[in-house]
Amino acid sequence: MARIKRGMQHVKRRRKIMKAAKGYRQGRKNLLKAAKVAILKAGVYAYRDRKANKRNFRRLYAVRLNAALDPMGVSYSKFIGALKKKHIELDRKILADLALNNPKIFAKIVEATK
Repeated sequence: MARIKRGMQHVKRRRKIMKAAKGYRQGRKNLLKAAKVAILKAGVYAYRDRKANKRNFRRLYAVRLNAALDPMGVSYSKFIGALKKKHIELDRKILADLALNNPKIFAKIVEATK
């Protein structure tokens, strides 16, 4: 029976890791052990930061809404509470965009909540 050699799989696995580590600095881009660790950590950071990104944008929308509501004499929390009470289902992203790009429409929404 012929002996099975796994050289091709080894090369493919290494090539995949090295391709993923392209652009990294120093030994992390061309040493297999360092590249493996770097890719694992990069994956962990990417997963964590996808969640953090959502939080950060939600905070940004709240700040923008608050800034748009200030001249109208309405606080952010009261506005959001009134939206829920009136069953107006617009999320903060859409509201912040309206406040920035279409102030007239946003003003009508604020009036509808009063």
